Amino acid sequence: MPRKNSGMWYEVHPTPVKGEDGKNLVYVRPKSGMKLTMRQLEEYCERTYNLRYSEMSRAFDVFIRAAGRFLAEGYRIDTPIGSFAPKLSLTKQVTDSDLVKDRDVRLDGVEYNPGKFWNEEMKKWHDGFRRYQNPDTQEILADKEKLEQMMRECIQKYHGYITAGLFARYTGLTLYSARKQLNEWTKGDNPKLLKTPRGKEHIYTEI
Repeated sequence: MPRKNSGMWYEVHPTPVKGEDGKNLVYVRPKSGMKLTMRQLEEYCERTYNLRYSEMSRAFDVFIRAAGRFLAEGYRIDTPIGSFAPKLSLTKQVTDSDLVKDRDVRLDGVEYNPGKFWNEEMKKWHDGFRRYQNPDTQEILADKEKLEQMMRECIQKYHGYITAGLFARYTGLTLYSARKQLNEWTKGDNPKLLKTPRGKEHIYTEI
């Protein structure tokens, strides 16, 4: 039987959760590395839909500025690509609603609900799935000596530091497994790495 040559590439990875047979449950995700930049998307739209180059970027820029203002005032915004709403939380646990003060409330970003729009649009193009034989995460994690060697190679390649994302791409690990392994190297009496916050992520450097 000929191999399927169309459809979405996907990978299979284990989770930390055990199934009824005692083995790790698995999950699927789109193949790693399937990524477009905004520039590539704009070039595609320019060729396919006759949009002027950068027209989409300008529209996004205006939308973000306008929507950001109304989201900051508490509005929910319904758009053709889904709805956006401010996400709030409390800075501490409170059981009595009368005790909630203005200073206890914080902004936690934006909630996005795509609705049915994306499903309907993707169905026009969707043509099933194709399995990509990604590296075996458990096999990679089992060889600690080789994994440590890859960690040092990765640090050298990226000029003295790495992030969980860089390490995941370099080794073939999932982002979860890469972050967990890097954090393990920062612990104990003789840690191998130093973990330092940088923006929304952490960087890891050799000690």
